[in-house]
Amino acid sequence: MDYRDTVLLPRTSFPMRAELPKREPLLLERWRRENLYEQILQARNQGPRFILHDGPPFANGNAHLGHALNKTLKDLVLKSRNMMGFFAPYIPGWDCHGLPIETKVMADLPPEGRDPLTIRKRCASYALHYLGIQREQFERLGIFGDWQRPYRTLDPAYEEGVLLLFADLVEKGLVFEGLRPVFWSTGCRTALAEAEVEYQPRTDPSIDVEFPLLPESCRERGLPEETKLLVWTTTPWTLPANLAVALNPDLPYGLYVAGDRHLLVAIDRAHALPGLENAPCVRRFRRGEELRGLRYRHPLLARTGLVYPAHFVTGDSGTGFVHIAPGHGMEDYLLGQEHGLPPLSPVDDDGRFTEECGLPELVGLTVWEGNSRIIALLQQAGLLWAERAYLHDYPHCWRSKTPIIFRSVRQWFIHVKAFQPEALRQIDAVAWLPPRARNRIYSAVESRRDWCISRQRSWGIPIPVFYRQDGSAVLEPEVIRRIARMVGRSGTDLWYATDDETLARKLGLSAGLRKGTDTLDVWIDSGSSHAAVLAPRGEFPADLYLEGSDQHRGWFQSSLLLSVARSGKAPYRTVLTNGFVMDLDGRKLSKMAGARGLSDFVAQYGADTLRLWVASADYRDDVPFSQEILSRISDSYRLLRNAFRILLANLHDFEPSRHQVREEEFPELDRYMADRLRGLVRIVIEAYRRYEFPAAYHALTRFCSTELSAFYIDLLKDRLYCEDQDGPARRGSQTLLYRMAEHLFRLAAPMIPFTAEEAWQSLGKSGSIHLELFPPEESPRGDLPFSERWTRILELRSLVNEALEGSRRAKEIGKALEAEVEVQTPHFRARDEGLLAEVFLVSRVRVLQAAPVLIRVRRATGRQCARCWKYSEEVGRTDPDHPDLCPRCTRVVRSMEQRTRT
Repeated sequence: MDYRDTVLLPRTSFPMRAELPKREPLLLERWRRENLYEQILQARNQGPRFILHDGPPFANGNAHLGHALNKTLKDLVLKSRNMMGFFAPYIPGWDCHGLPIETKVMADLPPEGRDPLTIRKRCASYALHYLGIQREQFERLGIFGDWQRPYRTLDPAYEEGVLLLFADLVEKGLVFEGLRPVFWSTGCRTALAEAEVEYQPRTDPSIDVEFPLLPESCRERGLPEETKLLVWTTTPWTLPANLAVALNPDLPYGLYVAGDRHLLVAIDRAHALPGLENAPCVRRFRRGEELRGLRYRHPLLARTGLVYPAHFVTGDSGTGFVHIAPGHGMEDYLLGQEHGLPPLSPVDDDGRFTEECGLPELVGLTVWEGNSRIIALLQQAGLLWAERAYLHDYPHCWRSKTPIIFRSVRQWFIHVKAFQPEALRQIDAVAWLPPRARNRIYSAVESRRDWCISRQRSWGIPIPVFYRQDGSAVLEPEVIRRIARMVGRSGTDLWYATDDETLARKLGLSAGLRKGTDTLDVWIDSGSSHAAVLAPRGEFPADLYLEGSDQHRGWFQSSLLLSVARSGKAPYRTVLTNGFVMDLDGRKLSKMAGARGLSDFVAQYGADTLRLWVASADYRDDVPFSQEILSRISDSYRLLRNAFRILLANLHDFEPSRHQVREEEFPELDRYMADRLRGLVRIVIEAYRRYEFPAAYHALTRFCSTELSAFYIDLLKDRLYCEDQDGPARRGSQTLLYRMAEHLFRLAAPMIPFTAEEAWQSLGKSGSIHLELFPPEESPRGDLPFSERWTRILELRSLVNEALEGSRRAKEIGKALEAEVEVQTPHFRARDEGLLAEVFLVSRVRVLQAAPVLIRVRRATGRQCARCWKYSEEVGRTDPDHPDLCPRCTRVVRSMEQRTRT
């Protein structure tokens, strides 16, 4: 007789081939149709609040893998928090103003069409176009959120919130206008903030220049009249703006004679300077302070200057004398302010010399062209001592990629120093993850100077300032609040669409004023989101900010400074940082031209595969990415999917309402696995709670591959396939398998939401898995002796497997069921033989209770059952109608025949 039809083999409609790119959009459409996000919020409405505030990406291009990493991490946080019972909404945001967008738009606008309103209209259209594209790309990743009501920095209500915050800062006296050096982008013709500056290697000319001392100054100090200061600079183009020379007051200096030259230099540096290696020092000055007040003649201009002490001059490089141009450097500026020197800056918006430089040969040249010309002029004057190439990290504009210059222009600033101590205190009131991030932002804020907040652009929120005819500014808090209310109704275009006189009249200002033309730094826009988004919803401060590590200089910092300046509090309780996505050569993928975008990978692998890559990654450092890595993640995905399929296939005839068995009635193997499942639940939920997603991923995949597929299911096959369909042992195992399916699908739902939903439906569930809570976190029910017993069972199993493999190599047995194992052990008794045979997957186990532990394998005696394939001496002795069956299989087949007849 053929007994194949009597074996209860697994079956399921849950396919092994995922076909994620095809299946996921169908589920996405269903979630939209059913308003799943709103259902989740409604279900959690009474739960504790958890607010993750979204840092707004720029709406200026397609999403890339860096976006995928960050957005998926946020979704892992929120999905897991929702399944813990929290009310955890997600309001996505976009940064729509700023230089990146305006630069793109200006490239396509003819000069005659570049009036502010035209530029702004084009920029708004550009931003909204890419906002729509990014929204679809993020939603396609399975990210739940209020996609139809995001916050956008170009919305009138948002702009109103920014201006109201700005009014509060003005009222506190924190905003001022000043003429001082700022980072200036000649490529974009605007001032920049520190966060908009990137440092890249650059080679510039480093020169040592002779600055002749005035004869009377030499006579006063007893120096030869031909004495010169040997001055070092790496920016020759700033020499026309030189107004002073600085030295270190504590370093020793010397007068060196080289040929007919008498040169003052720092003694610590003389040996490293060309031409002075062997020059004698004819006079020493114990401290640079002794040279304070020396007067010199400018090497190229009819101008004199003084020597001042400054501790920023060091003996590590240069000559010990540094030329000071207060209009071209912040340290120079501060020294100039201390001694009444003006911030001379004879350079225009394009970085070209103006007539104010005093050298006709330079007028109209760029500062970079001016370097070589100034060096030539110094050579002609006989005052160039040495020239060499100098490789250093130099600041560049983040958008145009051109080297910036330090240039004094009248700009608006926030006085950071006024609230910097409180900002530093607030940093220590925040949880920084990883902890090293605290030091990064602390040092950034501690070294922060006044914040240049004005931009010479059209696309942004205008600085609501008016100017009188004498150039003085009208910047009043109540006027700004009136403007903010008007902006809340019609947007900031009104600033450009309304003429000066009309707008001033509407605001109750006197006639004869003109509007300012600068816009606010875009970091003011995004940094104000706590005021424009969180506070109106009663969600300030946020529980979590989660962005890339570059945001310690960007959004994390601007948000902190603005929030502390206004309210004295940080806008967040916890800040979590992710690294960058890098290729295997260490290059940042988001910056690489031609790199594949997010949509390409989703179309090829599906969103769940990408999400699993994110969950598996040690995201707190830079995250490597390659096709090979994604292929390995695809293998992990298939492992999980196969485990889900195995569970579903072995539950094809199980109805929970009819067939569930109480855990107290489980066979011992199932009670052990029930405890293993409880342990997994605790580990995974705790990992989610601590944002340790790789720990959750590894625990889940390890359980599915090792404990479920390779161990438990393997041991259960005989019971599931060959026991009586409704027998208590089989139904008990299915009860646990059903519990495992419920638990594993829910634990995996934040990582692979599409697959978890598909599996949940295949389990016969009607509602979405994303409306479910995580399984309860329970302690093991087995006591310590039970746990120790199973440790010994698994250790013994490992020894038996080694012995079985030896017998296979010796050709004594083939499959494990052909074996009979004799175990000598002090820990088990004859009553354990059935359990051990099940765990060892052999036909029979005989236990000899003695020490030491010994394993003996022999070929099983008896005949092989035609149905379960185990060997038994009882085969054929139970029923002459079934001469090839063991007693157990005979009983089961008779029962099946009986049911068929009735």
